[in-house]
Amino acid sequence: MAVAHRARVVLPIAAPPIVDGAVVVEDGRVTAVGPADEILRSYPVSEVREWDGTLTPGLVNAHTHLCFSAYADFYGNGLAFPEWIQGFARRSPSMSEQDWHASTRDGVERSIAAGVTALADVVTPAASFEVLLASRLRGTAYYEAVGVDAAGWERIGPGWIAALDAALARVDGGMTVGISPHTLYTLSTGIQLELLGLARARGLRLHPHLAESPAETAYVRDGGGPFAELITRIGWEFEIMARGGTGHSPTVENDVLGALGEDCHMAHGVHTDTDDRALLRKRGTSVALCPRSNARLDCGEAPVAAYRAEGNRIGVGTDSLASSPDLDVLGELPVLRELALRQGSPEEGLDAWLVHAATAGGATALGASDYGTITPGNRADLAVFSTVDEAAPYTALVLGGAGTCAATMIDGRFAHTA
Repeated sequence: MAVAHRARVVLPIAAPPIVDGAVVVEDGRVTAVGPADEILRSYPVSEVREWDGTLTPGLVNAHTHLCFSAYADFYGNGLAFPEWIQGFARRSPSMSEQDWHASTRDGVERSIAAGVTALADVVTPAASFEVLLASRLRGTAYYEAVGVDAAGWERIGPGWIAALDAALARVDGGMTVGISPHTLYTLSTGIQLELLGLARARGLRLHPHLAESPAETAYVRDGGGPFAELITRIGWEFEIMARGGTGHSPTVENDVLGALGEDCHMAHGVHTDTDDRALLRKRGTSVALCPRSNARLDCGEAPVAAYRAEGNRIGVGTDSLASSPDLDVLGELPVLRELALRQGSPEEGLDAWLVHAATAGGATALGASDYGTITPGNRADLAVFSTVDEAAPYTALVLGGAGTCAATMIDGRFAHTA
């Protein structure tokens, strides 16, 4: 039997806000949404749940690393990005399979408690798949290849592909599996090309990191900078180093390799110029903005106003607890708002754009069309936040929504209640 959820404000995202709205849920799907009086008069329901707050689609975390939830101490260690990233290689060998399970499970629980119902999760240890694929979350778990050159890939590549196949065989729910070739400075070009080919051959989505830091741009363009020094110290043999750089931006290099496309979305996109952003639009490639992580690692500020003005596809990510204070997608929105305004973006419509990015924009980044909006026929993945303002519902959620999740529903069933 159908259940109705009535709230002071409903944000369908695909339609204007509804003051005193209601959503009817049946068999895990949205069957109706509209003004509460009209909906309750027209649709027989077995129960009406009343919410004193804002009802939204479930949030979509478009970039995170739940496996690193146990690395929260990295957030406050004060290390700059090139030094910070080396800490993972030092700590991860000491993590047992049980440690990875616990760390990933913690991330899953924190995400759901913050109103997240779908995410793009980068999986470094294969052990994390067991937790993710058994969770109720939707989205894609992207198996990451990172820190290896051609010689190293000969040793570990077959095992990596076997682990990918094992994860694919376990897919039986809302979470699918994709591939994350980490970055241009942590993989050889040959491996990048192999992984892109593997993903396309198997119909898997892709999710690399892109243009996150000035050090990345320096390495890709000129073959120099802090990452070049790190690569030399480790002894990796990478083609970009051998060539003395590519002479162009990380965005262009990803396009040269064939990474960009509608089946791929990029994390960060901090250092993109007008041509880079136009190329991303041309290829239909979304960007997941993670401003709090960028600030912690002193990577720079994403061109939020330009992305908005030029019409790029945008999602919102938290990154991991190693570089963010929490996994609350709404916690990113005030920072993005401040950046956009400081960069000259008009205030009118900005908050609606930001909430769209945190919901439907993330779903688009993940190639999904049946969640991210409250639309009849879509999955009943919903979140309720205690913050509410009938006169300015988007602004209330952007400026005051973080930490106020009262309930999270996946397929119409409660996954969290405060």
